[in-house]
Amino acid sequence: MPTLSALTWIGNACAALLGSHGSVTAAAGRAGCSRQSVYDHADKVQQAVEQARLPGPSREELLRENARLLKDNRLLRQQLTHARRLQRHTIRLDPDAQRHFAAVAHAMGLSFNQIEDLFALLFRHALLAPAARGPGRSTIARWVRHAACRAGKILAVLDALTRPLALLLALDEIFFHGRPVLTAVEPHSFALLLCQRGPDRTAATWLAALRPFGALEYAVSDQGSGLQAALAAWRRERQAGGQKPLVGGLDLFHIEQEAQKVLSGVWRKVEARWEKAEAADRRVARARDPRGPLATARAAWRQAESNFAWHSQWEQSWRRARQAFELFRPDGRLNDRAWARQEIEAACRAMTAYQWRKVVAMVRDERALSFLDRMHEQLAAAVPEEELRDALVELWRLSHAGTRTAQGVTQAAVQQVICARLDGGWLAKYEGVKKVLGSVVRASSAVECVNSVLRMQQARHRNVSQEMLDLKRLYWNTRPFRCGKRRDRCPYQLLGAKLPTFDFWKLLRCDPEKLAQELSSPQLAA
Repeated sequence: MPTLSALTWIGNACAALLGSHGSVTAAAGRAGCSRQSVYDHADKVQQAVEQARLPGPSREELLRENARLLKDNRLLRQQLTHARRLQRHTIRLDPDAQRHFAAVAHAMGLSFNQIEDLFALLFRHALLAPAARGPGRSTIARWVRHAACRAGKILAVLDALTRPLALLLALDEIFFHGRPVLTAVEPHSFALLLCQRGPDRTAATWLAALRPFGALEYAVSDQGSGLQAALAAWRRERQAGGQKPLVGGLDLFHIEQEAQKVLSGVWRKVEARWEKAEAADRRVARARDPRGPLATARAAWRQAESNFAWHSQWEQSWRRARQAFELFRPDGRLNDRAWARQEIEAACRAMTAYQWRKVVAMVRDERALSFLDRMHEQLAAAVPEEELRDALVELWRLSHAGTRTAQGVTQAAVQQVICARLDGGWLAKYEGVKKVLGSVVRASSAVECVNSVLRMQQARHRNVSQEMLDLKRLYWNTRPFRCGKRRDRCPYQLLGAKLPTFDFWKLLRCDPEKLAQELSSPQLAA
């Protein structure tokens, strides 16, 4: 039924309240509604008239007031939500929180002046009294020095637990205003296990720093004379004591760096010759008699082409030498020292120029390929059966080193069937192969990454004490990674250390003696 107008309601009300006999029926017929509807309209119209005669605000005023109250209610709810959000994220600025902030900020590489500026910004925007001020530079320096001294004591306890866990280390040194800092990083966990400011970088200093790493099996480093002499001396000591031999590897990172220096220098000459030849062409175009400038331009182009040819030849030779440091050969077979040595010698025969003498000496060094020997030894220990080992290695290559195409996936699936036919328990042995091939270390890139973090301290501070390095090392080893395969775990966790807590501030506030007792408890030692 269509909606009736207000006038129809009033007419129905008049018929019901004031009409004679038969008026209700007539009104219902005119309106097209039932008699009950006429009576309902009469009741509602009567109620509306009576309410309009009552004293007080009108309906329009009540509606406006209701709208205003709804708006105020909505604003109050928004303010309440914002206040709760602020309460959840409000920065605590009590003295303990300030000390925590100062220690972390300095461990991240900020200077005392920068920390003071950040405190001023925090206090300006915090919900505090307007007269509240942040700590001054001297107070911040005092807090940081106190935390740094405690970090050294805590690390003395933690190093006794964590250093024996390192089987592999990347070694290097970084200089702070002429003073060397010896660094050692476990590559797989990125744990900074040594960051020692020393008087020099001689063999005796390095040897004293490395002796606590009693379980070390493999060390990769550059050709530093002091470091290499220390490794050689320590190797002799361990052999004399009947301990497991120590293998030293030459860092591929520095070999590539030296090769790129040579290629970059040659390429700069190519660019210079090329620009000179193009300039000679422009002089030919402007000359009235082009015979003389044309001969000069031709000579310039011959020199540019000659330099370009040398660069192409040397780049190709270096690529061949670099291929010898890969885990697999171009034909897909597992690399070994014999094939790698053959490729290196073939590449070095083309790199006879004076610029290549350092690179050639590095790639010909026996230690440069020690990672291949270690890889084959670990594979043989993981899977003694040669046929099964080769099949599992091929499966790893197809799954990790191959292209992720439909054909590659199919080949990996077929290889799994082959491995299953060779050994019913192939899956457990494949885990061993995967662990070995996935943990091969050829370069000291890990320690170079950590050195790049230390350089922030180097750039902002005139002097960096051992205590400050200890603070930074403790923070680095307890800070969880934010992304990648190490996400949400800190270096100490990845190294396998069992600590009562991995929180930087909680560890820093621990009592060293009690911490040593907790670390020696059966619960953590188990």
